Amino acid sequence: MKQKRFSEKQIIKLLQGAKKGEKPIEELCREAGCSTASLSTWKARYGDATVDEARRLRQLERENERLLKLVGQQRLELEGMKEILAKKR
Repeated sequence: MKQKRFSEKQIIKLLQGAKKGEKPIEELCREAGCSTASLSTWKARYGDATVDEARRLRQLERENERLLKLVGQQRLELEGMKEILAKKR
């Protein structure tokens, strides 16, 4: 089954519709083509965020992932250098 990718704007719109309570959550999810589990995950992640805040959150998550990868690579390099220095002694 192909995964759909929802934009921040679509997610926020869905969350606001669920918060208003005009339609049942199941009906909102059916119309949008997502599951209720996805909606609850988004609610936990985004809460009452605006579209700009959601975009900023995703941008910060990407930056954090990049930095963690960079730190991991540096740690591997340091461990390799320590092993080489230990063998030379």
